[in-house]
Amino acid sequence: MNNAGVTAGLDIGTTSIKVVIAQTTGNQFNVIGAGTAPSRGLRKGVIVDIDATANAIREAINQAQEKANIQINEVVAGIPANQIEMIHVDGLVSIANQNKRITYDDVQHVTQQALSNHLPADRDVIDLIADEFSVDGFDGIKDPHEMIGVRLEMRGTAYIGPSKILDNTRMAIQKAGVSLREFVLAPLAIGTSILNDGEQDFGTVLIDLGGGQTTTSIIHDRKLKFNTVDIEGGDNVTKDISTVLGTSYANAERIKRDYGFADPTYASDDKNFSVEVVGENQPQVVSEKYLSEIIAARLEQIYTRAFEPLNAVNGLNMPGGFVLTGGNAALPKMVDFAKSVLGENVRLFVPDQIGLRHPSYTRAMAYAMFASRESMTQQVIKQVIMSQQETVPYAQPVEALPMAPQAYVDTAETSVKPFDHYQYSGNTSEKPRQGFFGRLMQSIKNLFSED
Repeated sequence: MNNAGVTAGLDIGTTSIKVVIAQTTGNQFNVIGAGTAPSRGLRKGVIVDIDATANAIREAINQAQEKANIQINEVVAGIPANQIEMIHVDGLVSIANQNKRITYDDVQHVTQQALSNHLPADRDVIDLIADEFSVDGFDGIKDPHEMIGVRLEMRGTAYIGPSKILDNTRMAIQKAGVSLREFVLAPLAIGTSILNDGEQDFGTVLIDLGGGQTTTSIIHDRKLKFNTVDIEGGDNVTKDISTVLGTSYANAERIKRDYGFADPTYASDDKNFSVEVVGENQPQVVSEKYLSEIIAARLEQIYTRAFEPLNAVNGLNMPGGFVLTGGNAALPKMVDFAKSVLGENVRLFVPDQIGLRHPSYTRAMAYAMFASRESMTQQVIKQVIMSQQETVPYAQPVEALPMAPQAYVDTAETSVKPFDHYQYSGNTSEKPRQGFFGRLMQSIKNLFSED
């Protein structure tokens, strides 16, 4: 198969690694192959064993290539929002050529100038989104290519992350046998790929319920305005089931998948299943209701911690509501449970491409889609970013230490003000619902504090 227009998105997740290969023809984005492999060498979303991670990436790539009947040489890799900072940058250059026609070389030069200032030494740029260009003082220009002028300015938003995390990711990709085309920031790529025009323009809260962490973001005016990361996800739900029921992690994962409900009001006390308990000869009989209460206790904690930072920036009643995605969002009745905490305006996003109809594939698909839709000007900007990041011969894996939830918000006056008039209209004006699973939460609260 001809690989013209082919883009491969790579999602290096805590519990699984996914690759989506897509081909873009005109405005048509079509997935032609996908692969998945259990994650190895990661902890809390951070690579701690480069070789193990590289082997898992290779396994997922091989699956995707076999299904697509095509060989890929490069990937677009997503970077989670942990420890990400968002800064405003600007650059100014003079147009050197005699006819004063702006070329992509000029875009390259103004990008280099914008990135030459205010960047910490231990941070690298993941992405730079040009908010606008100005030509001879005329602003609001989205693409200055072929315009006539003597002075070009760019104002944009740069997303930066720890250099070691990016270096380790780059090295794992290289050891997997492919090259890195570019990095993309996960919430930015997802939000601008899966949300419709109205949701991006007027504002939507995106909650990515992953295996190792939960990322809450606000997309407004087609930009990422706010982001916070909670280092709890579906993996924590499985660990709770394993500990409370006294069964292995593998059994707990299977039980969660086969019998679990996110909202216990939909589970039955009369439907039971057997659980193999460590150290006991006879299996234990557990009801679906009890299992779902264990699940909901952790989910309530996750949603509560998403609620509080959103409330602080008046982002709880965005017109686009809440959009859930990620592997943990696949639990039955997840939307119903989220509504009980966040209000009624909640929906689930599931990719509609053949072979991807599960929310765990959202990230890898969004990375491929985001990169395939980049304009030529944006591609030039990305080339500058990648050229500034020298490939290191080896980077020491970063130890994944426990981190407190972190948040960033666009503090530009014009960016925060749109949130000021939105008020929360859920079940309470101050905090999400508490107490429904209070008894169970109290009984296993020590488990949470030990994660």
